[in-house]
Amino acid sequence: MVNLETTAPDIGFTHEDFAALLDKYDYHFNPGDVVAGTVFSLEPRGALIDIGAKTAAYIPIQEMSINRIETPEEVLQSNETREFFILADENEDGQLTLSIRRIEYMRAWERVRQLQTEDATVRSDVFATNRGGALVRIEGLRGFIPGSHISTRAAKEELIGEELPLKFLEVDEERNRLVLSHRRALVERKMNRLEVGEVVIGTVRGIKPYGAFIDIGGVSGLLHISEISHDHIDTPHSVFNVNDDLKVMIIDLDAERGRISLSTKQLEPEPGDMVKNPQLVYEKAEEMAERYRQQMLAQQNGEPFPAAVSEPMTEPSAAADESVATEASTEASPEETAETVSEDVEVTTPA
Repeated sequence: MVNLETTAPDIGFTHEDFAALLDKYDYHFNPGDVVAGTVFSLEPRGALIDIGAKTAAYIPIQEMSINRIETPEEVLQSNETREFFILADENEDGQLTLSIRRIEYMRAWERVRQLQTEDATVRSDVFATNRGGALVRIEGLRGFIPGSHISTRAAKEELIGEELPLKFLEVDEERNRLVLSHRRALVERKMNRLEVGEVVIGTVRGIKPYGAFIDIGGVSGLLHISEISHDHIDTPHSVFNVNDDLKVMIIDLDAERGRISLSTKQLEPEPGDMVKNPQLVYEKAEEMAERYRQQMLAQQNGEPFPAAVSEPMTEPSAAADESVATEASTEASPEETAETVSEDVEVTTPA
């Protein structure tokens, strides 16, 4: 009689071994990873994404874009494959949470750092204002313009919706701080049309103990007290009043710091004329400016040139640099800027 009963061969491989083998070749996803995924299902407030995990991952609508959106369809399409950032580890159901916003956020900071390195001028609409300044968006990031760096006579509230040219003051991803300057962008644009030795007409907009701030076509220049006259002056108030119109000569242009240094001293036909007879200074301004330019050229070429007045020419920016930094309306220091931003604008970092 033939025995039909057979026994299974012992292959030395248990169910536990099989599970361990599956686990060995199962890809482990970690928060912070960027992975490829395919849109599996669109839902009213999110989407299910197949990233090759045991359970479909989920992306909530608030993580779909760096900008505010109303529906997932504004960003995603069914069966679309793209990159996703793993935002959170598996929940109790074994589901991962994804983000597109975080990827856009990281790339936006990379882009603005590049723009700052290039000293680029960017343009953006003002979407809100507060007591400290105005808010804009650059590459989707929220940026802040301190009030001292907004060059316009309009009320801040009237700026909402207006597009402004801007330069970067501070780009700090770690502190989530993006600070910009409208004034610096205007000064740079204005400087491209100005020359040292040029005579311009300006209006006195502010007077400080160390000098007067002169509006020349929408940008501010400093007429330092030492550049008003060859005669000693106790205070600029003894020569000017706010809203006075006058002729000044440009003696220095500092595009990097957005500063324009001015002089009436170099326009004096005789020492002290700016105090004794300012009208004569204005009448002779172009003539004296031409003499100044010739004297500068002679100095550059190492040639002698007879001085127009008894005192030698001053170094263009030395006097201005001493005190411009103390005036918040002309150049906010990094510390002032940081304080302004921290007080007046709440910047949130993605979770």
